[in-house]
Amino acid sequence: MRFLYPAFLFALLSLVIPVAIHLFNFRRYKKVYFSNVQFLKEVQLQQASRRNLRERLILASRLLALLFLVFAFARPYFPGRDAALVGKQQAISIFVDNSYSMQAINREGSLLDQAKQRAKQIAAAYSINDRFQIITQDFEGKHQRLLSRSEFNDAADAVKPSAQSRTFAQVVAKQQGLLNLYGSDAKRIFIVSDFQKNMAEADKQITSNIPVDLVELKPTSMPNVAVDTAWLLSATHRPGEGEKMVVRLHNYADKAAEKVPLKLTVNGIQKAIGSFTIKARSSQTDTLSFSGLQKGWQRGEIELQDNPITFDNQFYFSFKVSDELRILLINGGMPNKYLTAVFGSDSFFKLTQVGDGNVDYAQLSSYPLVVLSDIKSISAGLVQQLQNYVRKGGSLIVFPSADADINSYRSLLQPIGASYTDKLVNEPTKVVSIDLQSAVFKSIFEALPQNPDLPKVSKYYQLVAGAKRAEHLMKLQTGTDLLAQTTVSKGKVTVAAVPLSEDFSSLPVHALFVPVMLHAALLSGHDMPLFYTIGSNEVMETVPLQSTEKSLLRLVKGRDIIIPDVRQQEGSTILFAPSELLSPGIFELRKQDSLAAVLAFNDNRSESDLSYFSPQELEQMFPAKTELLNGNKLNANNIGSAANSGLQLWKLCIILALIFLAIEILLVRYFKVSKSQIAELENIN
Repeated sequence: MRFLYPAFLFALLSLVIPVAIHLFNFRRYKKVYFSNVQFLKEVQLQQASRRNLRERLILASRLLALLFLVFAFARPYFPGRDAALVGKQQAISIFVDNSYSMQAINREGSLLDQAKQRAKQIAAAYSINDRFQIITQDFEGKHQRLLSRSEFNDAADAVKPSAQSRTFAQVVAKQQGLLNLYGSDAKRIFIVSDFQKNMAEADKQITSNIPVDLVELKPTSMPNVAVDTAWLLSATHRPGEGEKMVVRLHNYADKAAEKVPLKLTVNGIQKAIGSFTIKARSSQTDTLSFSGLQKGWQRGEIELQDNPITFDNQFYFSFKVSDELRILLINGGMPNKYLTAVFGSDSFFKLTQVGDGNVDYAQLSSYPLVVLSDIKSISAGLVQQLQNYVRKGGSLIVFPSADADINSYRSLLQPIGASYTDKLVNEPTKVVSIDLQSAVFKSIFEALPQNPDLPKVSKYYQLVAGAKRAEHLMKLQTGTDLLAQTTVSKGKVTVAAVPLSEDFSSLPVHALFVPVMLHAALLSGHDMPLFYTIGSNEVMETVPLQSTEKSLLRLVKGRDIIIPDVRQQEGSTILFAPSELLSPGIFELRKQDSLAAVLAFNDNRSESDLSYFSPQELEQMFPAKTELLNGNKLNANNIGSAANSGLQLWKLCIILALIFLAIEILLVRYFKVSKSQIAELENIN
């Protein structure tokens, strides 16, 4: 047995006091006169024996009561695994999970409020001289130091919900990083969390050279439905035209969600409503249609009515409605009459026609669609620029020339995985099939007629399949493609096997040519992303914007202003903003007083899946010396501090002290010396 505060043992000297009182009993005796001394001697002998027993029992009870009272202050204990830490100043790091899932509730309220209380309870179990670190999902710089207990309690009370979601490996590594700077060996890590499954990396064992205690908070099982993602079917948005948005809803609960209300608003105006039923643990997509949009940036929000989990009930998006679509036609020196006729008939398309030697590479990214036609040989510089343009999201359509340099076309198309032109085939054939599932043809035909009039071909360049999978928009009787489309990174490449010449095929004068080219143009828009996800480290790319000390680019949402890090690259501007500063909603990208873009940000939907690790799974994930504590039953006895190491005996000492005090009271009150024989003596006299 050991004592936590052995200095109190000096109080054992107080045991001398009841012994002294016992030895020097100054109680005055009452005189009793007897005529016969023989009878008096008999009475004295009988009473002295009984009185000595009573006084010794009282003395023993007083000594034991005082002994155990001193022991209670000295805090005796049987040492446990942390006995070596007794008397040392300790450093304790406590992680308080403040992710959105901690807004779930149980009988005691929200899990986040409980986590803060448990963190303060852990700190209270340690010595007032120990030092504490608080850490949250935000990894804030102000939390990277050791605090006193009172400072720690203030920091815990100030914790707010966060959109961040770190893994357990990141959390433990962060805690170890600070504690390893602390000189003492007396260190410990606590993780107070609901232990949601999204916080673990697949098949990754967490390592720690510092003891870890897990404080598990269990929420009440609740349903939760969220909007996982959304996208627009059209890449180009024209004023007044109809839009179709596909929304993917996910039910994360173990039972079906019935008739969940949904509302779509754009620029604060309600555009669509719906009610959806989703099966348990499944997702489904639905299409919302709306129209009546004006030119300019559109600020959209999808809202669900799904209580009590509300942090993922809003989904934000933004896009731009334009009254023109810029198209760059690059030719071999002479504008192509067929392309000019197709795009010149609609004022929405703003054409720019240049020769292949006069292309302004800096402006290339400002065109959603670039069309190559009638170029004999593509220069190496143009090849490189076009490849970069496609990878960044541009759409490229290639029509070879009648006397094309096959190698130059191959150098453009083969490295990016697109189909490329090969040898010239002088063999008449015709188109036998078109891909009705392709977005290009989906709105042209409801169903293909039985004997359709499809383009005829006199001669063609054989298309060789690239490394990436291509859509066979039009297929020839010979089995090769007349028109093939390949998705390359963020962009698309469409390659034709024939030039735009009637000597090769009837395609340029066929009825399909106009709708195919118009649909390809309308699908070519490479707007900024509909939304960004906070914490995903996505790069925000915009049109070229210059930022100087006098005219900084700013992200503005109400009173919140963020100045992003700006980097310029060829044809675009890259923005970086710390995830800790971003919040869900719509931000305006401003340069002084002018609006450059509107960006939407949403929380990571991994927090929406309220699935939790079992104790067995946590044991496999964390080191063997890790202890799992039930947060609902947390107390000073099961917190692994040095102050509470091993078996604590101070409460038992207090109980025993009270018992012996009670025994003393009973002895004094009820253990009386008998007076029967004295009465007999008086009768004799």
